[in-house]
Amino acid sequence: MSDTISAPLPLRSVRVTDPFWSREMDLIRTAVIPYQWDALNDRIPGAAPSWWAHNMRAAARAIAVKKVGGGYAPVQQNCGFVISPEEGKPPMEDGFYGFVFQDSDGYKWLEAVAYQLMVKPDAALQKQAQEAVDLIRAAQEEDGYLNTYYSLTGRDRAFTNLKDHHELYCFGHLTEAAVAWKQATGKDDLLDVARRFGRCIFKRFGPDGERGCPGHEIAEMALYRLYEETGETEWKELAQRFLDVRGTDPSTFALEENRRLKKEGKKELPVTAERYRYYQAHKPVRDMDEAVGHAVRQMYLASGMADEARLTGNEAMRAACERLWRSTVHEKMYVTGGVGGTHVGEAFSRPYDLPSDTAYSETCAAIGLAFFARRMLQLRPKAEYADVMERALYNTVLSGMALDGKSFFYVNPLEVDPAACETDERLSHVKPVRQKWFGCACCPPNIARIVSSLGQYIATQSEDALYIHLYIGSEIKATLNGREITLKLDADLRKGSARLTVLSGEGSGTLAFRVPAWADNTRVSVSGAQATACADGYWLVSGHWQAGDSVEMAFDISVQAVAASPLVRETMHQVCYTWGPWVYCAEEADNGKNLHLLRACPEKKAEAQFRDMEIDGLTVPALTVPGKRVTVPDSAPLYAPWHQPETEETKITLIPYFAWNNRGKGEMRVWLEAE
Repeated sequence: MSDTISAPLPLRSVRVTDPFWSREMDLIRTAVIPYQWDALNDRIPGAAPSWWAHNMRAAARAIAVKKVGGGYAPVQQNCGFVISPEEGKPPMEDGFYGFVFQDSDGYKWLEAVAYQLMVKPDAALQKQAQEAVDLIRAAQEEDGYLNTYYSLTGRDRAFTNLKDHHELYCFGHLTEAAVAWKQATGKDDLLDVARRFGRCIFKRFGPDGERGCPGHEIAEMALYRLYEETGETEWKELAQRFLDVRGTDPSTFALEENRRLKKEGKKELPVTAERYRYYQAHKPVRDMDEAVGHAVRQMYLASGMADEARLTGNEAMRAACERLWRSTVHEKMYVTGGVGGTHVGEAFSRPYDLPSDTAYSETCAAIGLAFFARRMLQLRPKAEYADVMERALYNTVLSGMALDGKSFFYVNPLEVDPAACETDERLSHVKPVRQKWFGCACCPPNIARIVSSLGQYIATQSEDALYIHLYIGSEIKATLNGREITLKLDADLRKGSARLTVLSGEGSGTLAFRVPAWADNTRVSVSGAQATACADGYWLVSGHWQAGDSVEMAFDISVQAVAASPLVRETMHQVCYTWGPWVYCAEEADNGKNLHLLRACPEKKAEAQFRDMEIDGLTVPALTVPGKRVTVPDSAPLYAPWHQPETEETKITLIPYFAWNNRGKGEMRVWLEAE
């Protein structure tokens, strides 16, 4: 069973009933998606403009002019990374504005909409999304090319800067949206757009074309998804081509740069790949052994690599994925499931460099980690993969969005002092409050699409087994050895229990249940079947299943006082608290200012007490732990001879990390000094 290849269940086959996650999914549908549509159309007062709809409409007009022979010429020849209207001047009606990858924001929004339509049909929402699809179709050029930046600033420069200008990244998000839209509506209109653009790319960079690969990865996993949807082998060939070319000499990125330098009469660069570590293009992907560079790109690349390993049986690629997993999770992951330790390049830092206050931990990077974890689970049902996926989903992914769904974090620090964030340039990337929108708005629609597709993370299935990875209440339609069976998963973390019940159908096979890392002890009781020992952290229960049969799990769940490895310098002598999948934090709203003066007493964790706390309409399990606070004399000098600090007994209130900053601006800490 340990090497079984499995696949996510179709989204229509999983109906989430869990109260907590049902609320999050409903919030996405009723609040986040409408809000983000307004943002994409620049209708949010006080928010940074998106320019997505503006650019699509401008490109559609330009292409219409070209089609009727109007002699359209580019309106701007600005090669900068981001374009904004000059101060005091209104935007040009047919100008391009925003980042060069701005097209992707609307594609991610459409993907989220498609997932919501699969879960709950909505004619009005589908009609609104169809408007976006029609607009995208109108912005596609006759040869299939689709990128508003180059359509508006000059097609002659298309595909000349794959490293930085993200045409292939935008194609990837378009393709993800197109497959989801097809699955949701049965319509081929957006899928045809993606295929036409894909064939344009295949002609240029396929096996018989020039060497090239994405600067910002996602096209790889999108192409494998398109291949699985259509069965058309050209998409698998193109994905393999991108992976094979990446990190090999002569570097395609160096060749691109040298062509531009030559035009400018400047000295050309060495063409060796090792210079492109930031882009994960410093060595062949099958030789990779460390998560490096831009964190989101690395996670997306690893996800595409795992897809290839699964679909082609490439053992070298599988081994590379396992090495990247170990580097990411065992050396470079925050306790909250976030990745990316430095704001310099939004990147991974060196092993064990995990600062709390300057953390980058981009929301998209945690989402990318969940993508990678899910794909590793498909390669091998190993509990550690699901543990990490769960940690990312319940903490950093949800932290990226306010409880009302109308403001967002791009960066997810583990320690915040608002005064420092607002006055210290070294912390300028850390925001003490969520933002309405971003000029670079990759994170908000990314949250929408992963939460909307949550059903695909709960379980996977092979021919003869169903694997339960997340204990999230749901109804599941699965197939065991060709026989359809419907099951109900009930889970109550407060009580430490879960039950999987067969509602209808029958079939023979194995039901596998993850043993969570946060569970101190698990017990399994079965009606009419035999439970076997754990394999890779899963209870395996085999039998013939029919309506009324059930498997019950019980697990001891208690508050854990967690310490980081002593190699993590920033958290030495510190402790944080977890309970189940949640990581907890202290906020100023409950504990007053100067949270650094708090001292936790981890040896007294058994005295921790829960109480329900309402934060912005959501009831969360708050935690109170015994602690101390360092007392500071009114006239304390800046420096004095050392003495043991005086402390007073106190109770420290902690809330789930995802819920912080929903009660106004204030300090926050995940890690507390240990007494």
